[in-house]
Amino acid sequence: MSVPPDDAIVISSISKVYRARDGQGKHTALADVSFAVPRGAMFALLGPNGAGKSTLINIMAGLVVKTAGRVTIWGYDIDTDGRQARRAIGIVPQELNLDPFFTPRETLDVQAGYYGIPKAERRTDEILETVGLADKAGAYARTLSGGMRRRLLIAKAMVHNPHILVLDEPTAGVDVELRQSLWETIREMNAHGQTIMLTTHYLEEAQDNCETIAIMRHGELVACESRESLLSRLSEKVVTVRFSEDMPLVPEALLPFAPKVMDARTLAFRVRRGDGEIPALLTALPTCGATVVDLSTVEPDLEDVFLRLTREDPVVVPI
Repeated sequence: MSVPPDDAIVISSISKVYRARDGQGKHTALADVSFAVPRGAMFALLGPNGAGKSTLINIMAGLVVKTAGRVTIWGYDIDTDGRQARRAIGIVPQELNLDPFFTPRETLDVQAGYYGIPKAERRTDEILETVGLADKAGAYARTLSGGMRRRLLIAKAMVHNPHILVLDEPTAGVDVELRQSLWETIREMNAHGQTIMLTTHYLEEAQDNCETIAIMRHGELVACESRESLLSRLSEKVVTVRFSEDMPLVPEALLPFAPKVMDARTLAFRVRRGDGEIPALLTALPTCGATVVDLSTVEPDLEDVFLRLTREDPVVVPI
């Protein structure tokens, strides 16, 4: 395909229904899921366990046969142009599926052989340098740390130079320092033009790094929009005020704002943005008869939105 597509991945009305077995009824893993991943994007696919994320990724990888719908990867239909579609995508699984007796260099050479890449065209050393494993190229995989093994999985997915990388929980079980290092690698690959799609249970990673976020629940897509649009769904913020002296009772001027007493000197207020509640609170504070020594605000984050969209019943995130 000479002209790159605007959308790296297009998921159109995908459904997956597993047949009844052992007396159990049919199980719908995916129900009419549709979304697109723009070329060059950093895209997050989120959802609780059992939401259908892995099923969808396995369909894209050719490991699960969909019941209905259409998937195109880099413009190639997975049904009619399966070989080209698979060459356009690299899947990094959550499981550490590495041969412990292979070195990173051997691992990449074997993977390149699966794709029929001639030895003269392999980029083994270049890829190991990219993921920070050049100095471990000759070490057995079993001697690598958890973070290094994660990087090696990413390297395996890169051997055929795919346009798209799908990362399934890339930082699971990795300590904070190695997580930061992995994200530096991922961001660098994205900056060089690779489309990144990831699943993660670390919601702050998605909020910090992904421009577009899709959220699934019970096999259905409940949201797919920009990070800013998702965060704007929650109109409330929490304002915490600390006073210079103990207050046995909430000042009368503050009662209309229904504060929560955090301790003898601290009150927390849940206020809505854009409807005058914040200016009204700030106007009332100087009239309450106590001196304010500190004031802080907490904005809603992706975790708050995620809980609202994936819980069985709507929840109010506690102060």
